[in-house]
Amino acid sequence: MSEVLRAALVIARRDFSAVIFSKTFILFLLGPLFPVVIGMAFGGLGEKITTESLRPTIGVAMTAADGGRMERAHRILSARMGAENLPKLQRAPKGNPRTLLTRPDARFIAIVSGSVERPILTGKSGDLAALEGDVSLLASAALAGERLPHVQVRKQLVAASAGAEAQSRLLTGRAAQVLVFLLTMLLAGMVLSNLVEEKTNKVIEILAAAVPIDAVFLGKLLAMLAMSFVGICFWGSGIVAGVKLLAGPDIAPPTPAVGWPVFLLLGAVYFTMAYALLGSLFLGIGAQAATVREVQTLNMPVTMAQMGIFFFATYAVDHMGSAPEIAAIIFPFSSPFAMIARAAQDASIWPHLLAIIWQACWVAVIIRLGVWLFRRHVLKSGQASGGRLFRRRSAVVK
Repeated sequence: MSEVLRAALVIARRDFSAVIFSKTFILFLLGPLFPVVIGMAFGGLGEKITTESLRPTIGVAMTAADGGRMERAHRILSARMGAENLPKLQRAPKGNPRTLLTRPDARFIAIVSGSVERPILTGKSGDLAALEGDVSLLASAALAGERLPHVQVRKQLVAASAGAEAQSRLLTGRAAQVLVFLLTMLLAGMVLSNLVEEKTNKVIEILAAAVPIDAVFLGKLLAMLAMSFVGICFWGSGIVAGVKLLAGPDIAPPTPAVGWPVFLLLGAVYFTMAYALLGSLFLGIGAQAATVREVQTLNMPVTMAQMGIFFFATYAVDHMGSAPEIAAIIFPFSSPFAMIARAAQDASIWPHLLAIIWQACWVAVIIRLGVWLFRRHVLKSGQASGGRLFRRRSAVVK
């Protein structure tokens, strides 16, 4: 066993150095940052469009006096409620409201006519149902005029709120689940492409001739795991620096139930468990494939199954102590995601010790299964290989 471990560390050091010092690793590190930047840019643009351009516009076809009262009420309510929570008002030309709405140059969803005391809202059925309450509020404020009361709210500060704290911890658990899942799916898939490339170049056969095949499997798994932590440290540092720069140094994220040091430690452990489980499966799958197309075909069912497991774990977050959460904790592939969410909401440590031991046992089982598949298929190449999953029929020449 010690010889296998030493050989595995040699293979891990070889693969780790080859990946870390390659030119493409920089692009790999920077790659996930581009979607984040683009998402933030488009998110801000989309919010601006939603709050400004997509707000419904109501045409005001009233007398000048009543129209001015409605606009004044709109300004007062916008200052108190926020302009994005009210439809826009615009003076409509004189004429029949039905005719005005059918004009090609009309930009109104509905038109309010009549008087402030008796407003008449003209428009389609769905628009009337959505805008009736807003028009009623504006007309009521217009009737009150300068007498519109402004009640001063008295504030009482509390040091903590159990409801707000529980909600923030729930959000922290969900965010941790999503982060662990995305990192696992993003980083575990690299094992497949690396393995197929080395099989094509016959590097695997050279390694297997020098060290036990079990050591090759474990070495590759350890190398990809170490490379994953390098990427996580880089991305985590970038996120922390970005938050501090954009949100200011006084930003304080909600504290998980177990505290941030223990939570981060558990996050690293659960990511390791999830990566070892999925990475072992991917290595076993990659050993049966000889081309990238076969890898993609085999990868899809595993990815879809893992997404279903993740959705099951996210459902269990809201039901702590229930049967779904217990099932998610017991099932090995969903256990890391369920337990990291529990760490954000429950301060007890002993469930995590039991869960880590349980997951470690399953990691050993899955690794043994992956080693068996790896040993059985990795050295068999070519179209005539009996170990290949996708075997082509060779033409028979008579």
